Amino acid sequence: MTERTATFRGQARGRSLSQRIYTLLKTMIENGRIKGGERLMETQVAKAFSVSRSPARAALMDLCHDGLLEEIEGGQGYTIVSAMASPRPGEPAGLDSLPLDTTRQWERMYTELEKEIAMRVLFGSVRINEQTLGEHFGVSRTVTRDVLARMSGVGLVGKDRAGHWHAHEVTPERIGYLYELRWILEPQALLQAYPLMPTGEIDRAHEHTVDVLSRSPIASAEFDRVEVYLHGTLLSFCPNSEILAALQRTQVLFVPTRYLTDPLLAIPMELIEDALKEHLHILQCLLEGQPEKAAQYLVDHLKVAQGRWLQRFEIAAKAAHSKMPSYLSISRA
Repeated sequence: MTERTATFRGQARGRSLSQRIYTLLKTMIENGRIKGGERLMETQVAKAFSVSRSPARAALMDLCHDGLLEEIEGGQGYTIVSAMASPRPGEPAGLDSLPLDTTRQWERMYTELEKEIAMRVLFGSVRINEQTLGEHFGVSRTVTRDVLARMSGVGLVGKDRAGHWHAHEVTPERIGYLYELRWILEPQALLQAYPLMPTGEIDRAHEHTVDVLSRSPIASAEFDRVEVYLHGTLLSFCPNSEILAALQRTQVLFVPTRYLTDPLLAIPMELIEDALKEHLHILQCLLEGQPEKAAQYLVDHLKVAQGRWLQRFEIAAKAAHSKMPSYLSISRA
């Protein structure tokens, strides 16, 4: 691969798969790496870049639109259009294996989809079209199903009897039920976990919370890590696996905390700071060897947290609805 191609490859990261493939092929045509008259096939491009055929097809069609390729009749591929003619016209172009950063693409897909669903369910239930979703992000159905299965594990999406994916509307009543489940079970999990917490674990949680609270503004990722430390990491030492399994159903409540800058999912920063201060009260009690007092503070924290969460409905009620992406539709289920 030439230095110029490597440069374009770095610049293309973070864009959609089809755009990244388009950029790399365009560069290879322009610098003569692949020449006029040679042939490109959809399957060949998909294999070279280690992607599904959907993003490969989209990239090739964009190159056709820009006059760098011509489609061969009968589905025989595409001919490269370039002044730098090949000595072997009609032969397949030589493409090295150029795997893209698919892990990053997978993570971007999860983040974008999670955020989109979290916003939509404030207004109603939605159905997710698995095939269109994969095509939109340029990933295989295996990756698409894995992403949806992970979201199902935290209660964000689920399947109906016909096998269709849905994300059900989040109502104030449902939020209340989930928080009630948490303030019943989390204190018990904390009391059982406390004797089994490794030395220094509570100190680390406390130090990290103090550090995040000192920042302004507080980043979504940092606040999410604080939430996970108290409500996930520390509670995970609870030996009662049934309590932990039940609490897993409430994980959907944490999704909006990962998007504090989003107009619909965010709540005022002073409320985020209040939440962190409540965390510190709980952790301080644990540091002082008072787990029962920490458990009571935890109940108080969760009851106040419910009110903070419900503010999102007030914000959503005043917001204009944006256009729904192609992979989502209103669900009547």
